[in-house]
Amino acid sequence: MDLEGYAKRALRRGEDESVLACTLAERILKIKKTTREHAERLAGAVIVEAKATLAPVGEIFQPIHSGVSMGEFGVGSRGLGDFYTHEKIGEIIGKTTAVVDSSHLDDSGVVEGGGGEYIVVNIDGIHSRLSDYPFLAGFHVARAALRDIYVMGARPVALFSDIHVADDGDVGVIFDHIAGITTVSDLTGVPLITGSTLRIGGDMVIGERMTGGVGAVGIADVLTSRVRAKPGDKIIMTEGAGGGTVSTTALYYGHHDVVDETLNVTFLDACKLLAQHDLLSEIHAMTDVTNGGVRGDAQEISGTASVKLVFYEERIRPLVNERVLGMLEDLEIDYLGVSLDALLLITPSEACNKILLLLADYGIKADLIGDVMAGSGVELVTREGITDFTPRFRESAYTPIKKVVGEQTPTNYKEMQAQVSRAATKAINKKKQIGEMMRKKRFCRE
Repeated sequence: MDLEGYAKRALRRGEDESVLACTLAERILKIKKTTREHAERLAGAVIVEAKATLAPVGEIFQPIHSGVSMGEFGVGSRGLGDFYTHEKIGEIIGKTTAVVDSSHLDDSGVVEGGGGEYIVVNIDGIHSRLSDYPFLAGFHVARAALRDIYVMGARPVALFSDIHVADDGDVGVIFDHIAGITTVSDLTGVPLITGSTLRIGGDMVIGERMTGGVGAVGIADVLTSRVRAKPGDKIIMTEGAGGGTVSTTALYYGHHDVVDETLNVTFLDACKLLAQHDLLSEIHAMTDVTNGGVRGDAQEISGTASVKLVFYEERIRPLVNERVLGMLEDLEIDYLGVSLDALLLITPSEACNKILLLLADYGIKADLIGDVMAGSGVELVTREGITDFTPRFRESAYTPIKKVVGEQTPTNYKEMQAQVSRAATKAINKKKQIGEMMRKKRFCRE
């Protein structure tokens, strides 16, 4: 529970401080093993701090508000609102000297290193619903971080982590999480070399929630970013058994045995094989099927590379792990709209056979699933004909609570877009104003 947020909302509503102190003390006692006297002292201190920071004077202290909440706009839900928000993040960052930056919508960024090599960096956040399962959270986020390095054509050389556990969380959670990360590290030979460990909100957030992320660094000679997809290319996909998302579905729907299917490093092995057999130079683009499933990734590739993508469902379906697909279909979850953690390769037709034969030789299932054409947009060819393949407002609802929230685009989506856009513009202006002020200070000293 966020004590500070609760107190500030109550104070803004004009709630009596003595009533608020009583309520906070009760909330604290429900979670923390402490005395009433200590809970009351904590509640009083929370109110003191909340009042002191309720309305500080100065532009730097004024947060930018859009009037649209994260949940309303679907941020983090790998759908239209999430993609739009990330486009705005790229605008705020602005033009950079990077070879690949946020404007490319790849999961990793790239800068030039010495000796003609590229340095590739990325970071992934843990799946929020795996907070109660630290090992799984660590395993899947580490695997995701390495995937994002590999799909840029890079060789991963290091991992780093950041873990935040709320005040009442057990210290052992940290060790369990690190064990999950280093299981992937040990299997791939990529060391975990640094990181940070903090509490969520310090003393102001009580409970046991865990969050954090894992990042990775890689080195590349040849890049395989999405923007390199060209008309005439073919699309190959490897088998996918899911990761954090599928594990979450299995856990929260009681299909616990399916989690075992997600515990593999097949994706990473496939990427290693392509590099070891000098096939990266023959691949135009690589990506992992994660952000909103095939639907979401296809839309991003189409927009980034200015091409049209056509997919054939009868070839995609057999590449989804049988037990995972069975679970998703039993639960009426669209398998094309969730993270399958499969490898997607976009390559010239003449390289296809070499790639497919190599993967088959090492027992990695893969097939041609689509074509890249001139034009724009995405199509899915099914037995019934060509169907809509655009991402939904949110990725497929894969937990009971997500089913309640739904996937439908809100009727006021355009209005929310405008509000979010105005907030992004404010952020750009604030960045410029503060930066200019700091530059003047620096030049005055010189």
